[in-house]
Amino acid sequence: MAACILIPAYNAESTIVPVVRECLETGLPLVVVDDGSTDGTAQLVSGLPLRLLRHPANCGKGAALKTGFEWAIRSGFSGIVTVDADGQHDVSAIQRVIDTAENGQHGVVIASRHSQFEQMAGLRKFWNRFGVWCIRKRTGFEITDSQSGFRYYDARLLGEIPLISQGYDLEMEILVKAWKHAYTIFSFPVAARVADGRSTSHYRPVADTWKISMTFLRYM
Repeated sequence: MAACILIPAYNAESTIVPVVRECLETGLPLVVVDDGSTDGTAQLVSGLPLRLLRHPANCGKGAALKTGFEWAIRSGFSGIVTVDADGQHDVSAIQRVIDTAENGQHGVVIASRHSQFEQMAGLRKFWNRFGVWCIRKRTGFEITDSQSGFRYYDARLLGEIPLISQGYDLEMEILVKAWKHAYTIFSFPVAARVADGRSTSHYRPVADTWKISMTFLRYM
């Protein structure tokens, strides 16, 4: 079966509807995982032609992604494209991401914001540059953005690797484990509409950067 789109969402009522509508225009199946939102996120999308999964309480972005992955694998999809709910990603590039993954038979493809690193907040900019260097040095893959949430994942990869992380560090955990399971990782430039989404993001610069760093070291 073809790929589907997965949006993890938490308190995203100000941005979720246009993101969802644009994703639906691609014609691809869409699943939204509401991660225990306390605002109107779930209600705003519940009547749209998509699959809505809900956590009773906020568990973290990684937990929302894992819920979506499990649903997509059970449903027989061959790949999953993840898009953040805050509107920072250029949804019109989804088919390019899928084609790049399938043509190159990559386990993970990252839509890279490398050209926009200077627009990011301090710690995010530093860790993204450092994370790119660490991943490239360790794996040899030419990855230019280690934190972008706009990605394609091969369903076979997700079905093979055990995933532990609950927060933003899950995305780093997948990269390292994909390499360890002999999957290739690739990135290519796709400019984000907002370089790091910091106006609406729930990313915590110190705590989440620390977790990502520790996740990289743990699995290396």
